[in-house]
Amino acid sequence: MEVVENKQVIFKGYIERAPKETDMELKVNKIQLKAPKGSTAFLVKNLYLSCDPYMRALMRQGSGGHHPPYVPGQVIQGFGVSKVVDSDNPNFKPGDIISGFTGWEEYSLLKNPEQLSKIQPDDQIPLSYHLGLLGMPGFTAYVGFYEVCTPKKGEYVFVSAAAGAVGQLVGQLAKLHGCYVVGSAGSTQKVDLLKNKLGFDEAFNYKEELDLDAALKRCFPQGIDIYFDNVGGETLDTALINMRVHGRVAVCGMVSLHTYGDPQGIHNLFNLIPKRITMKGFLQSDYLHLYPQFLEHVISNYKQGKDRLHRRHE
Repeated sequence: MEVVENKQVIFKGYIERAPKETDMELKVNKIQLKAPKGSTAFLVKNLYLSCDPYMRALMRQGSGGHHPPYVPGQVIQGFGVSKVVDSDNPNFKPGDIISGFTGWEEYSLLKNPEQLSKIQPDDQIPLSYHLGLLGMPGFTAYVGFYEVCTPKKGEYVFVSAAAGAVGQLVGQLAKLHGCYVVGSAGSTQKVDLLKNKLGFDEAFNYKEELDLDAALKRCFPQGIDIYFDNVGGETLDTALINMRVHGRVAVCGMVSLHTYGDPQGIHNLFNLIPKRITMKGFLQSDYLHLYPQFLEHVISNYKQGKDRLHRRHE
């Protein structure tokens, strides 16, 4: 029975600030390349691992997120693409390629098949795309835009953190749907990416705007129909002032709160009443029944070259 080294990234302890490299440590253990008999588990070699914003929240004790917080001294968990090495589960066979929740380590013994899906290899689609474009961020963008925002052709769409893994795809999906799309980002390079490579109609660097309300009025003189919110805080508060009647706000993330300081209050919620705004938080995991539909839609557009979905997911 072959025994190999297994490098693992270990979480050291809970933090209330932005994470640092020193909050983790690299350990090397030994592992047998065999799934234990009677365990219904399967051993995988992790090929690609994703680092996502939600993981920062799991480093906080009692995070209250949609995943349990990390346990100090144990391997960090996240989304990955893996290859089955050995299996005691009839549904997963050696050689299968899967995506889903796994460990930040070279090899993982997995026991929760409901958190995993098989990948049908396609020469036109790199496996790494299953962590971005075809993975959790891409699916989040898809259900958030189509199911929560219920878009109509010609509507005005604002996306914050628009150069992120979710935001960039929301913008491209909105353009495919016939919407006018503006994104905000935190650097000149990201703004250039949004406007010149990802097809946004307009974009601005929020760090360079002295008056965010003026920036939104400049980009949306007729107001915003859909705000896809990835940051919360001041941007959400200001967007509410600029929403149109029957506008929709999809609350996807709160990146501005990830440093765990005193959270900034929202002062403009009154706008929900006279403008009849719908504001909804969501998790992509609530819409897993739509995953096959999502794959068909995105893969079809990618292969037909109707957009630039591949640009930032290589």
